[in-house]
Amino acid sequence: MSFLWPDFLWLLALVPVLVGLYLLALRRKKKLAVRYASLSMVRDALGVGQRVRRHIPPALFLVGLTLMIVAIARPTATVKLPAQHELVILAMDVSGSMRAVDVKPTRLAAAQEAARAFINDQPSNVKIGIVSFAGTAAVVQAPTENRDELLAAIDRFELQRATAIGSGLLVSLKAIFPDVEFDLRSSNPRPNADNKHGVAIDQPKDTAKEPPKPVPPGSYKSAVIILLTDGQTTTGPDPIESAKMAAERGVRVYTVGVGTVQGEVIGWEGWSMRVRLDEDSLKQIANVTRGEYFYAGSATDLKNIYKGMSSKMELTKQQTEITALFVAAAALFVMVGAGLSLVWFNRLL
Repeated sequence: MSFLWPDFLWLLALVPVLVGLYLLALRRKKKLAVRYASLSMVRDALGVGQRVRRHIPPALFLVGLTLMIVAIARPTATVKLPAQHELVILAMDVSGSMRAVDVKPTRLAAAQEAARAFINDQPSNVKIGIVSFAGTAAVVQAPTENRDELLAAIDRFELQRATAIGSGLLVSLKAIFPDVEFDLRSSNPRPNADNKHGVAIDQPKDTAKEPPKPVPPGSYKSAVIILLTDGQTTTGPDPIESAKMAAERGVRVYTVGVGTVQGEVIGWEGWSMRVRLDEDSLKQIANVTRGEYFYAGSATDLKNIYKGMSSKMELTKQQTEITALFVAAAALFVMVGAGLSLVWFNRLL
């Protein structure tokens, strides 16, 4: 625990002074009892229990005063609090391998159902954007608080060929930072001040602008990316390099691998292939960005992962002021002390 105004802690020196004054007052009362025999007899009649009881209200008052002095110094502590994520980007794989049925009814159908449940569980003030990726990536629903639009976007998914996980990450970053360009060739994101409408990821960039300085991975608390995929990257930019760009912007990427490691043979439009889950790549993406990897081998697993994703994202350690707790505790001790004094002795302390 630390303090915002530690100089006020010197007021704690008043506590032993008050204790000394209280003991001095008790001593004077004893001397007075010796002078008046009747008072001494009353004191003896009270008994040990009564004599101990008379010290309880002042002790409670002293504890309350001590807590109030600590509160004046404005204490702070590191606690786990909700990390107000204002934006969540769902980056979902719509490649042909998502038609596999090792996750019932299909990988894509299970992913859609779990995503719908996740969207409905989010607080109404959280914006959600949806990115789909196969051979290329695109924002199928710009970040919005409108849940109906989000659910409709998920229902519009259409399967395509190839898998470009790196492109999915880059387009997700672009949805979070629309004024920044992410150029894999230079590995440096650059502000997009001249083109308000954005530039294609593979378009030549103006290298005259200074790139923004990297921030610690996982330090950006306003947005996260949830990446769901079932396969290996077959085209597009290196997903690990894309993940490093997310890490430099402080954005966490939570990866969800759906399917089976041994894979399944699927056929589509006259061709067939075995589709396997590349867990190592997804774990590396999560580690680089300080996110977390989840494995979903069934539709139930996928639902549970999305259900628990909110608590994974919401809790974060923060330094926060806890003055109110000390004030409340101080008030409680003082009121209890005053109440006991009124009940036992018909007076306040």
